[in-house]
Amino acid sequence: MESIYNQRVKMTDFIRDNKQNFHDKLLSEAVNVASKINDILETGNIDLLKNAQKLALYVVEQKEEQLVAFAQQEGIAWAKHTLTLAFKLEWVQAIRRTLWHFLYQYDRINNHFNGREEFYALEKRINDRIDQFLNTFLISYSRYKDELIASQRNLVENLSVPIIPLSQSVAVLPLIGMVDIHRIQTIEEKVLMGISGLRIETLIIDLSGIANMEMHVIDYFQKVLTGISMMGCKAILTGLRADLVKTMIHSGISFKDKAEAKGTLQQTLKEYLVQN
Repeated sequence: MESIYNQRVKMTDFIRDNKQNFHDKLLSEAVNVASKINDILETGNIDLLKNAQKLALYVVEQKEEQLVAFAQQEGIAWAKHTLTLAFKLEWVQAIRRTLWHFLYQYDRINNHFNGREEFYALEKRINDRIDQFLNTFLISYSRYKDELIASQRNLVENLSVPIIPLSQSVAVLPLIGMVDIHRIQTIEEKVLMGISGLRIETLIIDLSGIANMEMHVIDYFQKVLTGISMMGCKAILTGLRADLVKTMIHSGISFKDKAEAKGTLQQTLKEYLVQN
C-alpha cells in the first residue's frame, strides 16, 4: 500500500505540474478578487496566485511551522498596505475549494478512492490547516492594525499637547481643536510630566483655539489646574472664549483661585519675553 508520505509527495507534484490549471480554477472560484489581482500586486507587491499555490503546498505537505509563519507575514502585508480584508477571505475560501478540486482529480486519475474513515481524516487535516492559516492571518492583521493605531494615537497625543519652552522657567501650551475627556486626561499627564521634567515655574495655557468644552471636561480641567499649582507652577490662561466663560458662569465654575487670566496669548508673550 502506498505510504501517506509518498502520496503527499505525489499530490504536491500533481499541483505543481498543473500550475496553470490550478490558477485558472482559482480565478474562476474568486470572481471579485480576480479583477483585483494586478491592483493588489502593484499596491502591496503581493502575488496572489504564487502565494495561493504556496499555501496549498504547505497544507498538503503538512508544514505547520511554515504555514503559520506565512500567515503572519501575509497578515502584516495586508494590514500595512490597507488591502480589503473581504478580498482575502474570499481568496482563501477559493483556495480551499480549488485545493479540494485538485485532490479529487488526483484521486480520480490514480484510482485512490478510499474508505469513508480515511476521507474524513483527510478532510479534517486539510480544512484544519487552512483554518489555521486564516485564523493566524486575521490575528496578525489585527495585531498590526492595533499597534499602528496605538502608535498614531501616541503621536497625535504628543502633538496635541505641545509644551513650548520660552525660557528656563516659562513655557506655553497652545490648545487647538476639540477637548474631550480622553484628551483632557492626556493633557493632565503631559502637563504634569512637563512641569517636572522642564522645571517650569509659569505655564501659559492658550484656549483661543479650542471648541466649547463640555461640563465634565471643564470640571476635569479644574483638577488639572489644581495639579499645576500643587507642582509649584503658576498657570496663566489666555484666549478664554465668550461661550466658554458663559458656560462657566452659569454653572458656578471659576478658575480664579487656580489660575490667572489674561486677554490674548500675544500680549502675554510680549510681557513674559520682556521680563525674561
